[in-house]
Amino acid sequence: MTDVVGLSDKFALFDEQWSPKIIAQVNGNDVRLAKLEGEFVWHSHADSDEMFLVVKGAFVIRLRDRQLALGEGEIAVIPRGVEHKPEAATEAQVLVVVQSEVVNTGDTGGERTAEAEWI
Repeated sequence: MTDVVGLSDKFALFDEQWSPKIIAQVNGNDVRLAKLEGEFVWHSHADSDEMFLVVKGAFVIRLRDRQLALGEGEIAVIPRGVEHKPEAATEAQVLVVVQSEVVNTGDTGGERTAEAEWI
């Protein structure tokens, strides 16, 4: 891919919460956008780290022993195998970098599982 991608333009293409959209791929990793609001599920990714960058808004990543509060322009990397649970009091727009084969609910599955799709 050698095109310029406008994040705000891509975020405007969807309204679904917790439904990742792929906008690019780099070295076997997806660059995904997601809109988060409310609580997600506890999960982990056995074989992949996961990076979160807040583009707009704020959200919390709960870990079993603490929580990470992220605001606009801040990132956090959750190491592979670490259980986490994202939560957003109001809608947050987030860019996520994760291995391409990773499912959003990791090893937990369930009704929040959404296969990432290209936009």
